[in-house]
Amino acid sequence: MIVSKIQSLNDRTIILASKSPRRKMLLEALGFPFKVRIHEVDESFSTDLKGGEIPEYLARKKAEAFEHDLTEKELVITADTVVWINDHALNKPESNAEAKKMLMELSEADHSVFTGVCLKTQSKTVSFFEETKVRFNSLSEEEIDFYLKNYKPLDKAGAYGIQEFIGLIGIKSIEGDFYNVVGFPVQRFWRELPTIL
Repeated sequence: MIVSKIQSLNDRTIILASKSPRRKMLLEALGFPFKVRIHEVDESFSTDLKGGEIPEYLARKKAEAFEHDLTEKELVITADTVVWINDHALNKPESNAEAKKMLMELSEADHSVFTGVCLKTQSKTVSFFEETKVRFNSLSEEEIDFYLKNYKPLDKAGAYGIQEFIGLIGIKSIEGDFYNVVGFPVQRFWRELPTIL
């Protein structure tokens, strides 16, 4: 099964449509050769969407940008991640001040990280989302300020990376796929692959 799945992928050109170095790293860890190709899209979404509906919608939107730009043997992978807390989404902050506000809201609170993924070929589109529940300990203002000064929160949903300082010292527990919080639900992706091949 594993060999046949990998052989099926070797027959295709895999395109990762993401600027995220973390998604690139996770796909590389699976051992699949791939290319990075980006189409810029408007990432706005309706306020009627909730939780995992948001990143799945955005992942599909990113994949649709390749509608007339895929050859018969190409498979494009798109993804989007949001943090969901208190019935609203935290996307990427636009400033350190906004990042600080997000981290203060996450402090000593439970939230969900949703990553939506879309797999698209010339003839087929498959999308899904994965949820991981995360609980933070109380974060001091000094810890938050240190993180903001020394790391790069502006390219991350919810203004934090689980694999960085604030995640290492602040996260009390997670329930679900760790790599989903990093930005790509590797286990779910592996299970979903046969549906697109």
